[in-house]
Amino acid sequence: MQVYYGLPILTAQPGLAEQDGVVHHLYGHLDARCNYSVGRWLDEALGAIQAVRAKGKVPILVGGTGLYFEALTRGLAKIPPVGEVASMQAISVLENKGIKALRAEVTRIDPTVAARILGNDRQRLLRAYSVYLETGQSLSSFQKDTVPALAPGSWCAMTLYPEREYLYARIAARFDKMLNLGALEEVRTFAERGLSDTLPVMKALGLKALMCHINGQITLEHAKVEAVRDTRRYAKRQYTWAGGRFSHWPMIKTNEPAELLSKALCIIENDKPA
Repeated sequence: MQVYYGLPILTAQPGLAEQDGVVHHLYGHLDARCNYSVGRWLDEALGAIQAVRAKGKVPILVGGTGLYFEALTRGLAKIPPVGEVASMQAISVLENKGIKALRAEVTRIDPTVAARILGNDRQRLLRAYSVYLETGQSLSSFQKDTVPALAPGSWCAMTLYPEREYLYARIAARFDKMLNLGALEEVRTFAERGLSDTLPVMKALGLKALMCHINGQITLEHAKVEAVRDTRRYAKRQYTWAGGRFSHWPMIKTNEPAELLSKALCIIENDKPA
């Protein structure tokens, strides 16, 4: 979500003070109407990595989107582009029959991919189904033979694993801070664009709840409860991903920033990329 401009507060994009003079890449550089993808991000990320290294600097990649990191370190399949007809057919299933029906279709044609898609991830379910409609082949069939974008030994990685109750408290506090910084006014301006609900940006945590409040459907307090709940659920899925798909990465379990930094530096020292 942080690649889009228009929602810097709600998507927690780092402000100038947080950046502290360090150049940040791929934040707020896309219009919300764009259908961003892991493939496009991979191209842009590799370009940014190359640019940083060309200056003799070390690129540091951060975030919570495990699929993007997986594309870098394990590879991304080359899948033919999906045309408008197949894309609209997939969206039609979602809009007319609902998310459960869409998941059922993906499970029928590609159980391997369906098992990897957590929860009601509309974007990934639509992607899997539209690829099948376009090509007649399952998404997993394209993913069998992939090559890592980053050469093994050229990078090191870690996952941060704070205690859940500590993280959940931080999530609630952060949403209050977002509101104090003007998140509601930000969403009000964003809502005036009248964008399609099927766009990826519409999945920004807290966006739907605040838009419902703006439309007079729920109170602000109710919107806060929904936004915090949805963020906690997302964090839970991140825990699952980190403990499963990235279980081979070193894991830092602490709530203390100083201890986290110390352990991170130790991991880097002991696993310096070539």
